[in-house]
Amino acid sequence: MSDSGAQGGESCMSLFNNYLRTRKGIILAAETVLCFVIVVCYGASNVRGYLAVAVIELVFCIVYFVVFAGKYDKQLTFLHWGWSDFLRCAVACLLFLITSLITLISRSDGAGIAGAVFGLLAGILFGYDGYITLPLLRKPHAAVPTENQEGV
Repeated sequence: MSDSGAQGGESCMSLFNNYLRTRKGIILAAETVLCFVIVVCYGASNVRGYLAVAVIELVFCIVYFVVFAGKYDKQLTFLHWGWSDFLRCAVACLLFLITSLITLISRSDGAGIAGAVFGLLAGILFGYDGYITLPLLRKPHAAVPTENQEGV
């Protein structure tokens, strides 16, 4: 029984463990944990309106972790995974920063303030993730000759 995402006979768990040792894997795992903590904090507070941001980003983090760790991004080429990951990070950064600042300014209860503080940390982490993802998307350009090479 072979896993279609496993390359070279590696098991699924060994792929996930190897991916957790990379910088991107650590960041995705940290984003998942922070989103889960934010869900718990906002769920326990009276600020439930911003719970959707954390839940959606938690699902996206898990999906991208599975796709990148299982190397499915190489097989599912109908989507440019690098750019979609960058857009995920950029949108999450903005949404977490905005919702966290609104929650802090509105002087919510203790759990809401804790969720907002973790939201600010998540916004910073998502921004850093986008910052390190963008240079990987840039392709080096080859120099184009401007003169006739045959000699005139």
